[in-house]
Amino acid sequence: MTDSEKLLQDLLAKQQTEKLKPKDRYEIPSQPMPAQDGVVRRNNIEEVATGYTETQARLEAMRCLQCKNAPCVAGCPVKIRIKDFVTEIADGNYGEALAIIKENSLLPAVCGRVCPQEVQCQEKCTVGKKFKDVDQAVAIGRLERFVADWDKNEGSIPDVATETGKKVAIIGSGPGGIVVAADCRRAGHDVTVFEAFHKPGGVLVYGIPEFRLPKAIVKEEIDVLGKMGVKIVCNFIVGRTRTIRQLMEEDGFDAVYVGVGAGLPKFMNMEGEQLVGVYSANEYLTRANLMKAYQFGKGADTPIAISKKVAVLGGGNVAMDSARTAVRLGAEKVYLVYRRSEIEMPARVEEVHHAKEEGIDFRILQNPKRVLGTEDGYVKGLECLKYELGEPDDSGRRRPVAIEGSEFTLDVDTVIVAIGNGANPLIGQTTPGLEFNRWGNIVVDENCKTSLDGVYAGGDIVLGAATVILAMGQGRIAAAAMNEFLQQDQ
Repeated sequence: MTDSEKLLQDLLAKQQTEKLKPKDRYEIPSQPMPAQDGVVRRNNIEEVATGYTETQARLEAMRCLQCKNAPCVAGCPVKIRIKDFVTEIADGNYGEALAIIKENSLLPAVCGRVCPQEVQCQEKCTVGKKFKDVDQAVAIGRLERFVADWDKNEGSIPDVATETGKKVAIIGSGPGGIVVAADCRRAGHDVTVFEAFHKPGGVLVYGIPEFRLPKAIVKEEIDVLGKMGVKIVCNFIVGRTRTIRQLMEEDGFDAVYVGVGAGLPKFMNMEGEQLVGVYSANEYLTRANLMKAYQFGKGADTPIAISKKVAVLGGGNVAMDSARTAVRLGAEKVYLVYRRSEIEMPARVEEVHHAKEEGIDFRILQNPKRVLGTEDGYVKGLECLKYELGEPDDSGRRRPVAIEGSEFTLDVDTVIVAIGNGANPLIGQTTPGLEFNRWGNIVVDENCKTSLDGVYAGGDIVLGAATVILAMGQGRIAAAAMNEFLQQDQ
């Protein structure tokens, strides 16, 4: 018997005679997430984190104080009854725990893996505040993942109400679109999801690498929609194949949800960005993830640069994903170039930690000046400047200031630009009357309704670059408003 198993056995025995006190719960150690060895995983695309054992999950769940006011829920964009599902795990009732999560989220296996719980539900956890360390908060995301992975009951399909005769079009099959499709279908509407790519899932399949989110898990979650009766049409570009107006006026859709994300890559407009070997993170990750370039020549036809030395520009999760993907595609050296300090990196702490374990060379307080090329147009280097932090800017972070005369060159053959994305203008160009802000994002009210009747929107096309769970939260709001709109129209 391991120490963890003995501890669990002792706690369960104690619960037979008395209720665990906060002091008892504080003494239960936080359970680390098991993971592949950092060196080993550089050579495979298997999932890095391997998930809690049953013993770990129950011990972690027992750390929860079961606060009456459940402050953690306030940090959850989809308002899952966190205290209740965690309590069920502590008691060994995993099916009941999953049922509670699925009241509000159709994607527990996804959210348990990729949502930034440390700045959402776990940030507000009383246990974390007791220790003045969010890393000591109850690991809500890991527990969500545990019960989602435990569930092998393929018959777990949400109930669908009596058919209403109303038709709903969902543009984009990312996390927000999935939520809207599920909630509108639950209400009995005829729902069709239109996806531009050849596979559904949006950013879950093209943007997040296999080693963070296995695509088989995304497929399982999306398959639930099909079992509910949702139709999914791929290779369909709204604005080209059909416009929103055509969908509503000619194809008979009564309401439309726009969840197309923010897929227009941003570049730095510096010298040399046109050279062969410069990628946007979008293209690089789409080739590697959705189109499986890591299997090129072994079952996949999508080529990708065979890089030896790579520079990734940026400090967010997408930059981490790009750098860690480059390692797995065989790069001997990968630099991550970021103009601020590590403390200010927007990437999740866990992703930064994993990247370092995998040998990524962090070049903080540095920024590119230009990309250097060979005579025949290929990348051969990256000229950079060193920076120091000045006064805070509009974001509240200290502004990076270039150090004059500090130029130096990194010897690289590939540059991946991961500094964010903007809104694709296609929907705006083909939808008269739809209001956008100056950044190209769709303007919506508190119910995610746009300037057009019957048209709603959410996720990155509204928020700019956001997170999976924020897109889901907006999807939940939009679906409720759409269901109410369609009910009034009956």
